[in-house]
Amino acid sequence: MIGGGLAGSLLAWRLREASRRVRVEVVVGRRATPDASAVSGGLVRGFEPDPVACRDAADSLAEVRGDARLREGGGYREIGSLYVVRAGVDPAGSVRVVEERLPGSPVVVDARVLRDRFGLRDPEGRAVGVVERHAGHLSPARLRDSALAWAADLGAEVVRADAVEVRDGPAVRTCDGAERRYDVLVVATGAWTPGLVDHGGALRVKQIQYGVHPLVLPGVGAFVDDDTGLYGRPWAAGAFLVGMGGDRWDVGPGEAAPDRALADRVLAAVRRRFGVVGGPPDRLVASCDCWSSPAGLRLRPVAGRPGLCTFTGGSGGAAKTVVAASRTAAGELLAAR
Repeated sequence: MIGGGLAGSLLAWRLREASRRVRVEVVVGRRATPDASAVSGGLVRGFEPDPVACRDAADSLAEVRGDARLREGGGYREIGSLYVVRAGVDPAGSVRVVEERLPGSPVVVDARVLRDRFGLRDPEGRAVGVVERHAGHLSPARLRDSALAWAADLGAEVVRADAVEVRDGPAVRTCDGAERRYDVLVVATGAWTPGLVDHGGALRVKQIQYGVHPLVLPGVGAFVDDDTGLYGRPWAAGAFLVGMGGDRWDVGPGEAAPDRALADRVLAAVRRRFGVVGGPPDRLVASCDCWSSPAGLRLRPVAGRPGLCTFTGGSGGAAKTVVAASRTAAGELLAAR
């Protein structure tokens, strides 16, 4: 396997935990450029408007909450969440999915509650939000490091080398000139994946960005607002992590740069939506991640290249689905043996 980010590390651990007869080798890059796991805000919740993504998110959160190793390994903090659903989208099906897995957690609220409890300005009369009691955030970097250590403790071999080329066989050539051959090779390198494997345009790299602003949103924990594109969570006393989707596509790893105009748009959107004035970011983080079409973190065989798969494409939010997605991917790999 290539890739020691959150997805690759959890998949390596899942494989060794499920079968000690399977030899697992993880090639972990030494690049100076931080991956998405190192800078992600780490929001986790059960609700997603898409039912498939919702099942993975709710299953992941239920497992994190039920497993002390995952909770502590990822530094999970339960602060609740709010998801403001885009007008015209019926959340009922996904709410049922969350309720099945996290009983008593999700509640659908109307425009009045969005205004009075959460301070949203001018929500449409038919606007709805999904409030989850069991939700919050974790540290993807901390969970990545923990999972890689768990995999190594179970006998996975960790190789510190940059992948240079993926070859048929399947095989990978690393920066030290070695060629490593496998029965199955999984490329789980996030934003580096499209440069290593041609997936017919199904995988693209997009810049992601958030800022930590001097800002207080009273009563708001982790949140996503589909109407404005805003998302965020409390960072520290008097500070809030806030981001919004950008439009910088096909940004190579190491080429991401802070978009000051986007940071200004975030503050303007916060002011319009919450009526709160924040200051310029004390910290502005720009990185990039791999997005897939269709969206979702899953194992994808590469057409015409036997034994080669990718495991990426979380569309900028894999932290909330990776625990369940890695379990599914491990099962698929073991079933194919």
